[in-house]
Amino acid sequence: MTDLLPSDFYAFQDDALTAREKQAVLALREYLETSVRPIADACWVRAEFPAEVVKPLAELGCYGAAWPETRRFESSAVHRGWVAMELSRVDASIATFVGVTNGLAMGSIAVTGSPEQRERWLPPMARGELVGAFGLTEPGSGSDAARGLTTTARREGGTWVLDGAKRWIGNATFADVVVVWARDVADDQVKGFLVTRDTPGFTATRIEDKIALRTVQNADVVLDGVRVPEERRLAGARSFKDTATVLRLTRAEVAWQAVGVAMGAYEAALAYAKRREQFGRPIAARQLVQDLLVRSLGDITASLAMCVQVSRLLDAGRQHDAHSALAKAYTTTRMRETVARCREVLGGNGIVPEHGVARHFADAEAIYSYEGTREMNTLIVGRAVTGHAAFA
Repeated sequence: MTDLLPSDFYAFQDDALTAREKQAVLALREYLETSVRPIADACWVRAEFPAEVVKPLAELGCYGAAWPETRRFESSAVHRGWVAMELSRVDASIATFVGVTNGLAMGSIAVTGSPEQRERWLPPMARGELVGAFGLTEPGSGSDAARGLTTTARREGGTWVLDGAKRWIGNATFADVVVVWARDVADDQVKGFLVTRDTPGFTATRIEDKIALRTVQNADVVLDGVRVPEERRLAGARSFKDTATVLRLTRAEVAWQAVGVAMGAYEAALAYAKRREQFGRPIAARQLVQDLLVRSLGDITASLAMCVQVSRLLDAGRQHDAHSALAKAYTTTRMRETVARCREVLGGNGIVPEHGVARHFADAEAIYSYEGTREMNTLIVGRAVTGHAAFA
């Protein structure tokens, strides 16, 4: 029996992953199918995060694979992206949780932290003992975070005082440590700080009634005179350029997430089309249904090829901002179209979770927007190919 996914039509799994990486992917896939898929819809409907998945995902190597302090084995960026895809194929909310802890929080510490900070925080996070969050977006600042960040940091001797507000901060209601980005009032540069949830003046309030990624615990965060010691300022974060370095790495993995969501919707629609009968035949035997499925498969295949190559560029040290920006813009657009076609295959049954498409259809809207909108990523690529910046 083949271990290829029905949506991996060109068998990228066999050619893009080493034998060791493939073994790890298959172990993760088995866990997701047996332990996450059965609870995913119920958690999504109730907007509850299943804390019981945190440690098993750690044991499967989902956190810290990119960093020498925490990697289980030498793996490629393609493998790390494939993990994000496998997670999203089953549950984009769990993929987002992992992306926030592993990519954004651990990535910030790994890329901009001192050796002491890396050693203090990364290993327990990789073991699933500590959960991280990433506080960049603000109520009035999203795409313009480089210039519009209003949260401030003021130094008082050996302590920094943070004041401001953050919004849409995933994991913040239960994270042990939140990477908070704030503007230093002394030099007007953006710097990073490690804030523990129990710090006086830090409050996180869950955002209610979302229509996408409902399992993710997004929060409004208020920082009211939060005092952080100098040793918890990220030593290598001196300007927004350092923040952008972290985002470049994670943006490529969001492109992989988009492929996973499209795959999950396609596989559910394909299975439904084979078992659903109308007018005496499975709807899979109808030309128009096959057209929807084949167009979806084509977009998935093209997106997967792009993700494999952009991750190979990262492994080769040749990936630039525009590479990850194009991947994120393209794959999320194709994902949005694919989940819509797959919902169409199911007709009215496509709007309830039980048939496997509705959750992907809704979650796609969040992934389409976060980690840089299509418009912002288009402008990043446009600047790269024309030499002219067209930002407002």
